[in-house]
Amino acid sequence: MSTIEPSLALLRRVRAAFILQGTSLKGWCREHDIHLSNARNCLIGSWNGPAGKTMRQRLIKASGLREAA
Repeated sequence: MSTIEPSLALLRRVRAAFILQGTSLKGWCREHDIHLSNARNCLIGSWNGPAGKTMRQRLIKASGLREAA
């Protein structure tokens, strides 16, 4: 299983995947008490430490992007 590299493209893909589920990245973050800026930063790679990587995997899984990859 390969890991998905952080990038602006990943942010766009995750946002699109949430929209396909009928929600949004912002809505998911609000429901899970996550700051949208933290979600964005982990997806583009600005926040790339252990916690950022964990958050990135959580967002990818929640968006359903893992299944599509």
